[in-house]
Amino acid sequence: MSNEKTIKSALISVFSKDGLEPIVKELDKQGVTIYSTGGTEKFINDLGVSVVPVEDVTSYPSILGGRVKTLHPKVFGGILNRQDHEGDVSELAEYDIPQIDVVIVDLYPFEKTVASGASNQDIIEKIDIGGISLIRAAAKNYADVICVSSVDDYAEFLELISANNGSISEEDRKRFATKAFNVSSHYDSAIFNYFNQNNEETVLKISENKGKVLRYGENPHQKGFFFGDFDELFTKLHGKELSYNNLLDVDAAVNLMLEFKNDAPTFAILKHNNACGLAQRDNLKQAYLDALAGDPVSAFGGVLISNTAIDLATAEEIHKLFCEVVIAPDFAPEALELLQGKKNRILLKIHDIEMPKTNVRSCLNGVLVQDRNNITDKAEDLKNVTNLEPTQEQVEDLLFASKICKHTKSNTIVLAKNKQLCASGTGQTSRVDALQQAIHKAKSFDFELKGAVMASDAFFPFPDCVEIANNAGISAVIQPGGSIKDQLSIDYCNENNVAMVMTGTRHFKH
Repeated sequence: MSNEKTIKSALISVFSKDGLEPIVKELDKQGVTIYSTGGTEKFINDLGVSVVPVEDVTSYPSILGGRVKTLHPKVFGGILNRQDHEGDVSELAEYDIPQIDVVIVDLYPFEKTVASGASNQDIIEKIDIGGISLIRAAAKNYADVICVSSVDDYAEFLELISANNGSISEEDRKRFATKAFNVSSHYDSAIFNYFNQNNEETVLKISENKGKVLRYGENPHQKGFFFGDFDELFTKLHGKELSYNNLLDVDAAVNLMLEFKNDAPTFAILKHNNACGLAQRDNLKQAYLDALAGDPVSAFGGVLISNTAIDLATAEEIHKLFCEVVIAPDFAPEALELLQGKKNRILLKIHDIEMPKTNVRSCLNGVLVQDRNNITDKAEDLKNVTNLEPTQEQVEDLLFASKICKHTKSNTIVLAKNKQLCASGTGQTSRVDALQQAIHKAKSFDFELKGAVMASDAFFPFPDCVEIANNAGISAVIQPGGSIKDQLSIDYCNENNVAMVMTGTRHFKH
């Protein structure tokens, strides 16, 4: 340990007092002079600990309704002075400025105030000025000062001063400075993003305080990290740690199943971010079995998700399959007990929260940001463009297929029948290839495509796809339309009694 400094004085000014009492008592026990303001000063006094009001140092009271308390040269001079600098030491004596060795600050809860739906005026009042300035000053001068900038660090700081009788190494002071600049930069990013909600400034500021080191990235030779509040979205009930690839599949599964929120029991099985099985039925067990029938080969090692609490009957079927992750709004106690029988199987209970409004991904030497695809095709969006109109049952299947198509890698074709995914062609370089892949796959698992429907994520530039689909037994098609040769596909459908609807909305997923 190098360049140790012993704490002789401390400035404490916090919003939340949780966890502060043992620190105050330990500092008092070590004979540290404590300076404080307002509510914190009263809190310390009530503990029976001697405290010097900051206004006794500055000769100014707290003014402007508490907006200005610590913003004064005698406070910041005490923090920013260089203890090995002769001129600084001389000026401290000349101007009667007390040296401050530790600053403990907890900022006004700006993000919590925004999240609470408070008024703009209340939110603005929660922009901390003095606190953030104290943090920056103390962190900048880590050579002489230790900055404790968050309630989350109280326990560690208490352990440090207790173990070493108030003596703090430069390594620890610098480490706490790093924490402090994380707090200040995150706080300012949150404020900026509140002011820039309408993107008046074309600027991207992302700050995630919760990070996790993953075993590796997509492959073992790649490092991997997850930054975000996983626990806000899920309660992990069982299983091994989630990997980078698990998290990508879980993300795809959650976004897909949001299309079926509050619907009849629906079950999906995903592999490599795409649905390989999906079905909607009157009961969850049958929905699972019919989803599994979509591709029982790909289902091995997949991610499973339900829009309905998983009961024992469904769990008994799931338990027969090797799968990485099972996600549901809840699990019946006996279902949970059974599924926990596989040590590594990850079980996630999903909470009812909104997903982010934007998608962010790295690109070249920068970042791409776009609005979330919030359009889900509905019956009222459908434009009948053929002489033959789809039946009500076909409309339901078309919309069902469209929801899956929206969440499948482009180019994609989805084939569905009776609210069951028969097959999809995923991530192909041509739409014809996607269709032929889907037909081949459906037939390999013994699906009867006569009467099935087809969904496409983008328009057909030629009538070849509707011709291939018709020859396979497809009876109705949903696509966005917009090709200069749309009429060729319409004409083919009219000549061959195929119903086709257009939505006007493309659903590329690259």
